[in-house]
Amino acid sequence: MVTKISVRGLDYAYGGQAALKNVTIDIPADSVTVLFGPSRAGKSTLLRCLNRLNDLIEDELITLRGQILLDGQDIYAPGVNVTELRRRVGMVFALPLPLPMTLRENVTYGLRMRGERNHARLDELTERSLTEAALWDEVKDRLDEPAMRLSGGQQQRLCLARTLALEPEVILLDNPTSGLDPLSTAKVEATLRRLKETYTIILVPHSVQQAARMADLAVFLLDGEVVEAAPGVQLYTRPREKRTEDYVTGRFG
Repeated sequence: MVTKISVRGLDYAYGGQAALKNVTIDIPADSVTVLFGPSRAGKSTLLRCLNRLNDLIEDELITLRGQILLDGQDIYAPGVNVTELRRRVGMVFALPLPLPMTLRENVTYGLRMRGERNHARLDELTERSLTEAALWDEVKDRLDEPAMRLSGGQQQRLCLARTLALEPEVILLDNPTSGLDPLSTAKVEATLRRLKETYTIILVPHSVQQAARMADLAVFLLDGEVVEAAPGVQLYTRPREKRTEDYVTGRFG
């Protein structure tokens, strides 16, 4: 399997506290990699390191050592275009945050900020992105309505479509179904299963059960360290590490 992202000996600390310690993992292309573990395990911190969102934290005590390679290139090397990196490695957050504008304008916002003015191209990417996010059939006659009229599950898929419109290679998702009902959660999960045929997906799930359902590769983090990384089925049914077994069977966390 082709490796899309390699993390090598990553240490990350902020506020004088170590958040990630010697993290080394290979993330395969065209698959779902799940980062799971208890609170403060370092999952979201690692996710944000993968597209340098942690650059936005103002803290004199931030330190980062090690490497993150995207297609073999160090994303923290001097001269890296961070804006382009964040296009290639898009992010969807736990709380759906549609912009206060229409559905169409939400999907095309990033494209228009990038200078795209061709209406045919914008329409093409709007339909394609909403289709990929499994939302087109539900909203194709409502594109000029305010996005805030959508349900929570639809808003989350709209935010996903907004990311997809920028044609990323990797999609990072931080607890994207944490506030959704079971039906909406199932729709988002089904969408991600389809998208992994084209995109590299890295997911912080809202539960161990979701992690088990979604993971092609599962990575268990604890106190900022990788305890175990293995194919999803193997890790949840035959974990090598006792700490992994204790967590997935509910003995702690």
